[in-house]
Amino acid sequence: MFPGLRRRDCHPPYEPDYRGEKIAPMQACVWGPLAAGQLEEIAETGCRKFLACGSCGVLQKDIAVGRFIVPTAAVRDEGTSYHYARPSREIAADERIMGIIEEKLPEENIPFIKAKTWTTDAMFRETPGKIALRKTEGCVSVEMEASVSMAVAQYLGVDFGQILYSGDGVGGNEWDTRDYNKRTDIREFLLGLTPDICLKM
Repeated sequence: MFPGLRRRDCHPPYEPDYRGEKIAPMQACVWGPLAAGQLEEIAETGCRKFLACGSCGVLQKDIAVGRFIVPTAAVRDEGTSYHYARPSREIAADERIMGIIEEKLPEENIPFIKAKTWTTDAMFRETPGKIALRKTEGCVSVEMEASVSMAVAQYLGVDFGQILYSGDGVGGNEWDTRDYNKRTDIREFLLGLTPDICLKM
């Protein structure tokens, strides 16, 4: 376990052995500021390699529920990342770790999309106009933590990678849950992939 982690701030990790190595699977915090605090605290305990996986909204109707997305960069439409990285429109993902993920997914015959994501902390301001603009910028997904986690990891000098899976749809005239939060099979499958990727990071 990680004695330095304040349990009131985020979910405690476990520390199982996997192929002779220690890994620490844990429930990630939702929302950029919490994700930043969680990453800072865990890094303080000595962890240097992080792989996040979870759901995202999609901006295109034709992206099926469960399709994996590997973010190449994130549009910084939030506030927290600006405390860790110089102001910029986007922040790039770690190319080395992207390469590791891109090698692993085809090995498992898993189709995926490699594209930008849109990180925002204002979920009720995902308006049609903004969605249209983000699509022209190359974004296929929207979530609340990617740009923050990338910025914090770069600031701390730790490795960070991410795999998203497409969940609810925000690209139509109305929000469509698509029952993504009931697809525990997708979550379990994605989680099962992460230890081998972590060992290669």
